[in-house]
Amino acid sequence: MHLSVLFLAACLFFLPTASANAAYWLNGSPVESIDSAASEQDLKELTPQNEWYGRFTDHPAGYSLLIPSSLQEDFTLSPVRNVFFNDTTRIEIYYDNFSGTENNSRDYISYGNRFTLNTNDHTVLAEDSRTINGLRAHILEWQRRPLAHIENDKRYYASAEFVKNAKEVYTVFIKSSQPITNAREIFSSFRLAAQTGRAVYSKPLLPARSAMNKETAALFQSVFSAKALLSWGMFEPSAPETMSYLTAIEEKLNYPLNFIIRYHTLEERLPLRGLQQAYAAGKVVELTFQSIRPGNAVAMSAANYRKDNASTIYDILDGKYDAYLDEYAQSLKEFNHPILFRLNNEMNGDWCWYSAYFTNKDAAMYIALWRYLHDRFRQAGVDNLIWVWNPHDVSRPDFKWNHALVYYPGDEYVDVVGMTGYNTGTYFPGETWRDFDDIYRPLYAEYSQVFDKPFMLTEFAASSVGGDKAAWTRNMFRQIRQYPNIKLAIWWSGIDYDNNGQPGRIYLLDEDETMTEVFRDGFKAFPPVKLNIPAAEPKPGNAK
Repeated sequence: MHLSVLFLAACLFFLPTASANAAYWLNGSPVESIDSAASEQDLKELTPQNEWYGRFTDHPAGYSLLIPSSLQEDFTLSPVRNVFFNDTTRIEIYYDNFSGTENNSRDYISYGNRFTLNTNDHTVLAEDSRTINGLRAHILEWQRRPLAHIENDKRYYASAEFVKNAKEVYTVFIKSSQPITNAREIFSSFRLAAQTGRAVYSKPLLPARSAMNKETAALFQSVFSAKALLSWGMFEPSAPETMSYLTAIEEKLNYPLNFIIRYHTLEERLPLRGLQQAYAAGKVVELTFQSIRPGNAVAMSAANYRKDNASTIYDILDGKYDAYLDEYAQSLKEFNHPILFRLNNEMNGDWCWYSAYFTNKDAAMYIALWRYLHDRFRQAGVDNLIWVWNPHDVSRPDFKWNHALVYYPGDEYVDVVGMTGYNTGTYFPGETWRDFDDIYRPLYAEYSQVFDKPFMLTEFAASSVGGDKAAWTRNMFRQIRQYPNIKLAIWWSGIDYDNNGQPGRIYLLDEDETMTEVFRDGFKAFPPVKLNIPAAEPKPGNAK
């Protein structure tokens, strides 16, 4: 028998049994005892070492390290990370296996730590590489400037990336509200363990949602309830400020597209006129609010870092936009009709300035911003928003600390889980033709394990470059029926251009008569959903 097989068999044979000194978790739940079957499941254990530390072992990921005894555990997102925490300190542990991808451990370390270029907000305290228990380790310690609107602000950081080989790397990420004095001790305790079993999600499925006025709650029920049929919408660049082109498309399709998208950035006032025009036309707007300063979305480099949006998320959380947000909330109250409020979408993409890629590898910054706006609007009396949380189906960088699920603000802060995935076509290097099922089947399966929320396709489309767009769309109309929890789908009808101004991705719904006919025929199988939006009760002081 091969030596590695003998070693694995020995590890399974000597799997620990329950004892008074060790704690065990199986598939996310604490258990008093385990048997040999546990080796095939998600087994974790914590064995006390002294009065200050216990040794934690994650069997599916294959590692162990010392964890302070004062911390609680959270294994709900075990396939992505393990978490230990208390009021002052948080430790997150990630295992990345890049087999079958272009990623490697070297790029993981260099690319993942580029946030340190932002010396305006981050101060590197120490950085070095060393060998720890046979593994090459990159250690970084830094601090972030304090932020007024984060209670008990954990702004001191330390991380260690342990390279197992070219394709496998572990990350131990520590943050605290106080300077970290034991990071090196924790990092020095890290070592490999035999990999057995499989990590599983164990997040409790909670249906909580935001407070909504009568009209908004009625819309939510008619569109997003379990019994609701699939609704359709469309992004048309001139809408909602100009509705004539959208109306003409609806006439061609002989079908109402009741949901439209309106994008806007920080410092633009609420587009009240457009919202009112959409409402008068019987449309609901998916208002996509992206917290970036207009005109500052330039490429990241050491030379321009202080000129771009890298500090914007920090500025909001430090109170610099409080007056703007309060005025924004008052305008939302003035409108007082339902809005699908999509805040900072595609946050797991490094093309977004609110991604953890720019904020210390710390998705908690995104969550803090989301909760801050949610709570501030609620305190101002805003109750006409349906909060839509919306990652992209592709994470970039495709690292576990940038996984979509680590950005989730919490069940009480999210009403609808949005999905975005495109068949981008083949115009740009590295892009491939993807079927609708290729995009949404794995995403739907994963999200169904961790959310008790309705889903929607916040924006999606297929390009006509690189394949048969008409056939793709016909298949989409058939395949989307296999996803009953997707309650709303919005086609993004536009064009992405290359750097020379040439069309690279042509997503137009009405690109030609063939595509118009494909959509007209496809919609015949979907009865239009009647939007149940009775007149909202006026609020004192609101302009009507």
